[in-house]
Amino acid sequence: MSEKNRDGKRTARERLAVEREKQKSAEKRRRALIVGASVVCVLGLAAVIGVVAANTGKDSKSKTAGPVVAPSGAQGKDSLAIPVGEESAKSTLTVWEDFRCPACQAFETNYRSTIHELTAAGKLKVEYHLATIIDGNLRGSGSRHAANAAACAQDAGKFRAYHDVLYENQPQETDDAFAKDSALVELAAKVDGLDTPTFRTCVEDGTHNSWVVKSNQAFQSGGFGGTPTVLLNGKNIYQDQTMTPAKLKQMVEAADKA
Repeated sequence: MSEKNRDGKRTARERLAVEREKQKSAEKRRRALIVGASVVCVLGLAAVIGVVAANTGKDSKSKTAGPVVAPSGAQGKDSLAIPVGEESAKSTLTVWEDFRCPACQAFETNYRSTIHELTAAGKLKVEYHLATIIDGNLRGSGSRHAANAAACAQDAGKFRAYHDVLYENQPQETDDAFAKDSALVELAAKVDGLDTPTFRTCVEDGTHNSWVVKSNQAFQSGGFGGTPTVLLNGKNIYQDQTMTPAKLKQMVEAADKA
């Protein structure tokens, strides 16, 4: 083999080695970026959770005046639970939510169809409890106004439909759009038969404001970490990282057959 050929092969090997080193370096940078991004997301989430935990229940509007007027059909201690589903259902899902809470919206988006299916089948009863922690964290009154409007919808027998509409049209967490009664009334038009003079008066007068404040106080004294808090027959299932709509359905159906 000529010296020229040997030099050519050596040069090719060297180029290949250099290219491999470049690829290894690029792969290391890619992995570092992925890990770094993951850490930032986790730390950011931890910071948000820390703020929520530190401020949970601090409602700047908590001194709302007026008598405590529970919505029609409210149940439980101090009539703070709005029930959906058959009373005879063997399983009860207790849900603490804030209409301004993005995590609550995510829960509703993922689990709504399953919950509707199970309540329609008479296998699950849901007890909704309304909180206003975002009003306390970010200031404003949208959580309370939306909760009052939802209670007004309960008076009209249309809580679940309006509840779903509120989450489907939830503004950005920092946008206190629900503080405007006009916006809440406008959304009521999406529910058949809800936009009536009675509903409008209930919303604009804040008929259930004091009830909402009391509900938020119950959330605060309950020692819950944040919203949503979701309990199935008393057990916190929202903390279960393996929980899925399919698993929830399986648990409820198993209890129904027991």
